[in-house]
Amino acid sequence: MNSVDQLIAHTLRIDEGRITADLEYQSVREWDSLGHVTLMMALENAYGTPVDDELTLELRTVAAIRAFAAEHAGSSAAEGAGPAAPADEKPAAPAVTAPQPGKAVRRGLEGVSFDHTTITRIDGAEGVLEYRGYSIHDLAEHASYTEVAHLLVHGELPDAHARAAFEKELQARRALPPEVLSLVRSLAHAHPMDALLTCLPALAAYGPRRDAAADETYGEALDAGITLLARIPMLVAAHHAVREGREPVLPAEDVPAVEAFLTVLLGTAPTPAAVRFMNKGLIVHADHSSNASAFAARVATGSRAGMTAALTAAVATFGGSVHGGAAERVVRLIDDVGSPANAGAYVQELHGRGEPVMGFGHRVYRTEDPRVRHLRATVAELSAERGDTRGLDILDAVAAAMGPYARRGVAPNVDLYAGLAYRLLGLPDDLAVPLFVVGRTAGWVAQVLEQHANNVLIRPLLSYDGPRSRSYAGGAA
Repeated sequence: MNSVDQLIAHTLRIDEGRITADLEYQSVREWDSLGHVTLMMALENAYGTPVDDELTLELRTVAAIRAFAAEHAGSSAAEGAGPAAPADEKPAAPAVTAPQPGKAVRRGLEGVSFDHTTITRIDGAEGVLEYRGYSIHDLAEHASYTEVAHLLVHGELPDAHARAAFEKELQARRALPPEVLSLVRSLAHAHPMDALLTCLPALAAYGPRRDAAADETYGEALDAGITLLARIPMLVAAHHAVREGREPVLPAEDVPAVEAFLTVLLGTAPTPAAVRFMNKGLIVHADHSSNASAFAARVATGSRAGMTAALTAAVATFGGSVHGGAAERVVRLIDDVGSPANAGAYVQELHGRGEPVMGFGHRVYRTEDPRVRHLRATVAELSAERGDTRGLDILDAVAAAMGPYARRGVAPNVDLYAGLAYRLLGLPDDLAVPLFVVGRTAGWVAQVLEQHANNVLIRPLLSYDGPRSRSYAGGAA
């Protein structure tokens, strides 16, 4: 085993026997985005050669890394003994079967475009995020969430008349069916995401009846989507109210959507700063192209499932710990670090254990997540309003400690500051993910409608690498 293979194995914390020319980034759990960045830093240190962004993208396979090592072997003593794994470190079990040669497999469908879209444009290298051609920066600073939801669902920003009509439509639909509200009350003990996943499909069961033998039309899907835009926020707010022992009372019908949501959620009229934060938060969370949850919604739609079923699939997917579920875990970072002075040691400790620092890194962005600045600005405003900047100071200190990783794409992501804002509003940490869902609903509805308009069954393949042509020897005696 040559020393570059030892370096790869040690850095990724896997057994040297698993290092083959076919091994590549994202092909195993250990070689994730943080593992890749850590590996690039290890190569840079070992061979004395800078590994820039372009080279980072090239060095995605063991074969490419071996070639890099051979080219730069004379640059340092790296081709000597190589790092050895600590004596008490147990290597991970090798894969049961090796991939079949000659098959091109893109694990996780990374880099694969499966369709066309006019909803959201992302440029990960430049840090660009646009909804229907509009910069996230312009929308977050100047638009309301209602306008952005209209943009995503209907394709254009509304004029004053269309905005008023859309707001009125949402206001008229936000009341939950009595049967669903009873279900919400019965789940006061449950985690908010579990309650949402239970109650969301019930909205279809207690909604307008449709012919079970007929597929949902585009018009029916649009109607259902607008209803979900109005009711998903109320599901989240009503569940939080009942677990606090409050009755989820809707405000007057003419109260705008975001203010109405906050009123039910908080049990009191929100401050202007809270409304500004929630508008920005919902806008920056509204869509992010074909991430895992949007893809799940499109897969469900491709099978001709209805709008509510598709969004249920999206919510279920979104709750995973490496997707939207990360938002709840990020806010615990503040408690784990304790004070700004501990930030550097905290980052080093997690790095030493090969664990990620929550709230940093993104599958798409190679630079700052363009949504971060808007959430941090509103967190700063809320912190000043409440006279408490401790949480913000801790997160800023952790971001500074993560500086060496930021230049390699592991920069603050959209989750870092959002959870703190919810705390500043007096909300529990377990609402971080459901509140993200409230914002993302508009994007999911848009994704489902776009899929519906030119539908196709999404059916990728799996490359079979298991045993072949085995003989059945007979049943048990």
